Amino acid sequence: MKLTFHGGAEFVTGANYMVEVGKTKILVDCGLFQGSRYAERQNFEPFPYDPRDIEAIFITHAHIDHIGRLPMLYKQGFHGTIYSTPPTKDFAELLLLDSEHILSEEAKHAKKESPYDTQDVQEVMKLWKKRQYHEKIQVRSFEAEFINAGHVLGSSSVLVHAEGKKVLFSGDLGNIDAPFITGKEYPKDVDYALVESVYGGRIHEEMEERKSKMEALVEETVKAGGVLMMPAFALERTQQLLYEFNDLVENDKIPDIPIFLDSPLAIKLTAIYQKYSKDPVYFQGKAIELIKGGDAIFDFPGLQMTLTTLQSKQIAHVVPPKVVIAGAGMSNGGRIIHHEKAYLSDPKSSILFIGYQASGSLGRRILDGVEKVKILREEVPVRCRKETIQGYSAHADQDELVNWLSHLKNAKKVFVTQGEPEEAEALAERARTELGIEISVPKQRDVQEL
Repeated sequence: MKLTFHGGAEFVTGANYMVEVGKTKILVDCGLFQGSRYAERQNFEPFPYDPRDIEAIFITHAHIDHIGRLPMLYKQGFHGTIYSTPPTKDFAELLLLDSEHILSEEAKHAKKESPYDTQDVQEVMKLWKKRQYHEKIQVRSFEAEFINAGHVLGSSSVLVHAEGKKVLFSGDLGNIDAPFITGKEYPKDVDYALVESVYGGRIHEEMEERKSKMEALVEETVKAGGVLMMPAFALERTQQLLYEFNDLVENDKIPDIPIFLDSPLAIKLTAIYQKYSKDPVYFQGKAIELIKGGDAIFDFPGLQMTLTTLQSKQIAHVVPPKVVIAGAGMSNGGRIIHHEKAYLSDPKSSILFIGYQASGSLGRRILDGVEKVKILREEVPVRCRKETIQGYSAHADQDELVNWLSHLKNAKKVFVTQGEPEEAEALAERARTELGIEISVPKQRDVQEL
């Protein structure tokens, strides 16, 4: 059995792993590279393998850094089968269409051909099949199954079995205190494992600490008469925020101000969450009880969802204080950049980062303290308050990653992936010291014989 790291090594994004047995080749994930210009240039490069040779692809979850190059793979000849859980497939079409729009704009700007178009997305969805957690999937000599990863609704780790060996791909692993989706499982009996390391060197705040920080920041922004900008990923992070604001508003913990969800994509994805919200496979019992009791957990007084461009533009005419939640989560596009252009220069306003900011992204540059940024071809001074809350992350922190790895003590080898080099090395060093497992940090294009 041969494992090749075609993406997800040395980078957080671009997950793309190939497993080969004889002439049969499968992939786990096929995501976009995001962050620096160097990383994103790879989205326009041909694959380092022939897509026509791939029999099947197993998708861990629908974030674009795990699915974003699927239409490109199809365009270059892939016609195998794509497998995922039902929510992941439901999310994927919306996210891929959104990504296609962004990539086509980037291609125009760079005077390049777009990697794929809307038709390619539609064709990819025809190849996609839904499978439940723990349902066995046979692809020639491979057997695979999805295991709950607790990261976003429907997210999975993938367990691949062939030649008497078991290889576990962690996918993105969830935080231990996800508020409404069911938590991750802890597999034990595997020979090899790949583990993500987005926060491989960091520890998150506790849930109560993040709530109190959120309350305080809203109150301070209100007192200052400013705008609280919250760049948020449309999938999971936005729904977490709505769930939290639902609690804060309904229990009178924050002042009565307008809260805008200015993201058509997030609004549509939230409807998919509602579709699964009474299914105990995906939603925790306490959340289901709230919903059955009449609490619309993603809605509350003062929330305004702005679907159209006109509605979005009208937010500017609403006198502060106000809260604006919008994508993209790293400020690399989407409606949030219009609000940032308007309010980053305002000392009364605040920007709150609640998700990972990739190296090179606009969000990361703002967070790192640059004095000015270029948005829509204009230089904007950064004078607003900058805050971050890691406790909202949908990723496990170092403590929880080590806990997850502690169940894999019988594994022959573990590979640390999907992290910036210092995060991956920090996790590897701690796991090596505390757990005594053989662990390494692969590089892009590395090949391992298993």
